[in-house]
Amino acid sequence: MKLTVIMTTYNAAVWLEKVLWGFSAQTHTDFEIIIGDDGSTAETGNLIARMQQETGLRIRHLWHEDAGFRKCEMLNKAILHAESEYLVFTDGDCIPRKDFLAVHAQQAEQGRYLSGGYCKLPMQTSQAICREDVLSGCCFDLKWLVANGLKHNHKHLKLMVTYGQAAILNRITLTKCNLKGSNASVWLNDALAVEGFDTRMQWGGLDREFGVRLINNGIKPKHVRYNAVCIHLDHGRGYKDAKKVKANKELRMSNARNRVKRTAYGISRLLEDGYVPEEETLAVKLWKRQKESESA
Repeated sequence: MKLTVIMTTYNAAVWLEKVLWGFSAQTHTDFEIIIGDDGSTAETGNLIARMQQETGLRIRHLWHEDAGFRKCEMLNKAILHAESEYLVFTDGDCIPRKDFLAVHAQQAEQGRYLSGGYCKLPMQTSQAICREDVLSGCCFDLKWLVANGLKHNHKHLKLMVTYGQAAILNRITLTKCNLKGSNASVWLNDALAVEGFDTRMQWGGLDREFGVRLINNGIKPKHVRYNAVCIHLDHGRGYKDAKKVKANKELRMSNARNRVKRTAYGISRLLEDGYVPEEETLAVKLWKRQKESESA
């Protein structure tokens, strides 16, 4: 099963390098990576070019100028460049365990989106991780993490369980199965049908709102919380704004109440405003097919 991995980044080349090491070690190897760059300096582009050479990863680097927080617009651009029927969403600060993509591929079901989780690391631990730690997998070992500054708590259970235990925990967990942009997957057709991400949204719940519209369109959530594992590197959030977070929540809750399936501020708006991928990708072909079917 071919996968398209979509992640965004912004001036965090050191963290992105560690993430790409993680993808270079995946047991599931049939995938492409699309990195949506929300206006980084040349350092990020140089890092991506070097990692392509060093790892052999198939990476497409999309960039637009820095005009403030435009993550949703960049995510929609990345979706339009997809060349496979299944999308895996993560972030440029989340290192995947070697079986991360294998779990998403194995658990994929028609009519479902998958929602995973992450283990959040403090800065000390994030900085301690080097290439060998990622490739050997020791940075996913709880003992190693604790020895390097992580304070152990119940949220780190996912690092300790077997595959059988993970399956049980995914079924019985009381945690809501909200879509998380750091660890989620969905069929390309389903993402296009709801118009991708809402570009009105700034930081704070933009991924969860996308999941609400998927659910409203008949797509059921499914947990991979305990078996699709990634670790989240620490960083500041200077873009965090309480008023915008509140506005995002209000929009999400309104869409949930009113069973909204599509946003008028998504992929179609992007194309109507003149954005054109360099080539007619699978995503563009499927989008055109959906529009033709709707107008028939």
